[in-house]
Amino acid sequence: QVQLVESGGGLVQPGGSLRLSCAASRSVFRINDMAWYRQALGKERELVASIPSGGSTNYADSVKGRFTISRDNAKNTNYLQMDNLNPEDTAVYYCYGVLFKSVGSIGRATWGQGTQVTVSS
Repeated sequence: QVQLVESGGGLVQPGGSLRLSCAASRSVFRINDMAWYRQALGKERELVASIPSGGSTNYADSVKGRFTISRDNAKNTNYLQMDNLNPEDTAVYYCYGVLFKSVGSIGRATWGQGTQVTVSS
């Protein structure tokens, strides 16, 4: 089964930057409604940023001006550039997308396995 795979997490000091990437584990026709969510310890999962196939980007208020989501449709990959990180950004970050394996196939909502981002001095 095709999965979404995140990379780029890690430990960074406050004020630092990280870039997360998300791609399908195998070639797919298309990925719609790509987004990033995060879940901090003891809290519910929340939307961080989204980038629909043909629409404008959307950000949580807490990350506006600091995070940038983008996508490369040719590679079916999306990226989350995170700048000026602070300890409140510490969480497991999950990639989400609706995968279409081939032309005419039904889209399947898919989550990645998550990548840990820790902001600490």
